[in-house]
Amino acid sequence: MLGSFTSGAAGHAAAQGTERPLPDTLDGVAYVTTASARAMIRHAEADQRVAQRVGELIDAFAPLPGLPPGMPEGAHVVLAHSPNAFDQITGGVVPEWRAGVAIPAWNTLVMPTGEGVRVVDGEGLRTLRHEWAHLGLSGYLGDLRIPRWFNEGYAQWASGGFDAAGAWRLRILIALGRAPEMEDLTLRWPTDREEARTAYLLAASAVTYVLEAGGEAGLAMFLERWRADRSFDDAFRETFGVTMGQFEEDWRRHVRQRYGWLFVLSHSAVFWLLLALVLLFMVRGRQRRNRETMARLRAGELPDAPAWWDPDSVDPVGEES
Repeated sequence: MLGSFTSGAAGHAAAQGTERPLPDTLDGVAYVTTASARAMIRHAEADQRVAQRVGELIDAFAPLPGLPPGMPEGAHVVLAHSPNAFDQITGGVVPEWRAGVAIPAWNTLVMPTGEGVRVVDGEGLRTLRHEWAHLGLSGYLGDLRIPRWFNEGYAQWASGGFDAAGAWRLRILIALGRAPEMEDLTLRWPTDREEARTAYLLAASAVTYVLEAGGEAGLAMFLERWRADRSFDDAFRETFGVTMGQFEEDWRRHVRQRYGWLFVLSHSAVFWLLLALVLLFMVRGRQRRNRETMARLRAGELPDAPAWWDPDSVDPVGEES
């Protein structure tokens, strides 16, 4: 997640193998463990209070949508105290604008604490929930290959939903034919900040569209069928009644209709600038008309001392001339 959505992005490191021990040291600093009911948290001693709070937050997380309660199980959290520590645990393969990383092969998520990121509130908390959702989805589906757009869209939705305020960007890209295809996102997730922003928005809006139709019950049924049949496309068609190709066409049409040009304009700086100029011209026009009206009224008033009025020529009352 990044840009208008959060302060950073949730990248995902590629991992070889299925297990990796939690580090004893990172960037030259010894790490210790704090246990919560749902996670083992590895951190520098200086981050003890942060680790305790992260454990409390994780234990209080609501169940992930469409998944059995308790997912993920046996998760690990690493609180990297410095950028070097973050790169050491993730292999240095994620973009510099990341704010968290999930490594499902190790059932581990990594969050930074030494880069000005607030892990326990605001966007940091949303990122923590985002990465937690990745671990939960992966843990439930096991070794199944999850399309990247669905994986990211699910985590976005589970961590706070689709940011409709940013939908105007997606509407413009679709109108201009510049929005990437779902399959392209599955094959290559962008590393450029702006391209990644678009990809997260696209993924979140697509999954939100699915959930608006089927709700959490439909999502749970879809995930259960996918896990049993081991085919994403077949489970999707059986649950939602459309092929992936049909779904993508329906979703793009939905975006065009729901987030039309009026929505786009109302969420753009250009629109508000034009509106401000229109209001300014209206106010100035009203002021000019008011001044003209006042000038006409004053022109018709008698002056305080008309030229024909000479007080010395007026006879006193009752005095005969």
